[in-house]
Amino acid sequence: MIRVRKRKPGKRYPCGKRIRQETEREAMATALDARRRHYGVSSERARDERLGTSLGRLAFRGEISDKQCQAGLAFADLYRRHHMAMGLPLPSPPSVASILINEGIFGNSPSEPTLDALDRLKSRFEEATDSLDQCDREHALAAGRRPTLLVYRAVCADEDTTGWRHEDLGNLRVALNALVRVFRL
Repeated sequence: MIRVRKRKPGKRYPCGKRIRQETEREAMATALDARRRHYGVSSERARDERLGTSLGRLAFRGEISDKQCQAGLAFADLYRRHHMAMGLPLPSPPSVASILINEGIFGNSPSEPTLDALDRLKSRFEEATDSLDQCDREHALAAGRRPTLLVYRAVCADEDTTGWRHEDLGNLRVALNALVRVFRL
């Protein structure tokens, strides 16, 4: 009689191969390990949610204040909602799964916004972009890149800011301060 190894418990594919199920803890461990390697932080500090975005990393390092970070995140949300409502493309293309879910192929389809809600969204977006344009005009002769461009790259496109010059970070702070005033934080 041939002795066969006992089968391990768990769900299987129709062919008999075990389905590998990654637990949430294993996925989080992978993300935390990557944060420790990339940003040179301890295991405890790698759990900080601010390390997940470019703007959050600036706040984590103390290069911008928490209010400036909140204003940037509020503008990113406003930017995303405005562009989705207007049918404009977002700066970073979403994954295929996100498109399938958000477009209503799987899950709930988004309801059409009312005209009143759309007008409020437009006016709020115009107010924010007008304040950023005012920053550009006031700092036209300043060294570094335009504040509006820096907000777009750091907040909307979530571009890494590690190689930015000191002047650019200063212009970003100026634009974020304008957004703090707009959002009344």
